[in-house]
Amino acid sequence: LSNRIFQAHNDIVEHCCRAWNRLVDQPWRIMSIGLREWAYGF
Repeated sequence: LSNRIFQAHNDIVEHCCRAWNRLVDQPWRIMSIGLREWAYGF
């Protein structure tokens, strides 16, 4: 969302939904973040 100008609230929601769906389609990316050694220290 940074460095963007949106015309309406719906444009922001649409952009966020597209980004979320791209992330959900890549579960290995989420898993790779959670499986890092430093993540177990908390």
